[in-house]
Amino acid sequence: MTVTAPDLEAFLLATPFFGGLPQPSLDLLMSMLVERSFEAGSTVVAEGEPGRSLFIVKSGRLAVSKRTNAGSIIPISVLERGDFFGEMTLIEMQNRSATVVAEAPTVLYELTAQNLYACYKADIHAYVIVLQNINRELCRRLRRADDRFARRAAENDN
Repeated sequence: MTVTAPDLEAFLLATPFFGGLPQPSLDLLMSMLVERSFEAGSTVVAEGEPGRSLFIVKSGRLAVSKRTNAGSIIPISVLERGDFFGEMTLIEMQNRSATVVAEAPTVLYELTAQNLYACYKADIHAYVIVLQNINRELCRRLRRADDRFARRAAENDN
């Protein structure tokens, strides 16, 4: 179903993905979003599968994990309202890098690669802002991963 909620604009502007977009650009991107609902326990995306979209979390809670070569599942992070995921597959055009499972009833807004390309064609300024926002979030995630790695290395030294 296409998104038309009256509070959608305020919600989106408060997320890192849509920050800094002028009104016409925001309107364009809002028109491209599709709302998706998932029950608790549902797999939203699976590691290794092809990906063609990203998701913004409207409500709920999701667990992100990776599987080791030995088959163990390693928790990576938890996603909640305002977070987004799936952007890596749009940028690098590779399969999904992790599995995301709804831990509670969850509502997501989906933006497909096809719609992101349509945004590029229609409003290059909005496209650049969205990519900058994605890059900022990826940098924040990399910093957190660096910190976790450094803490674990320090613990192993002790």
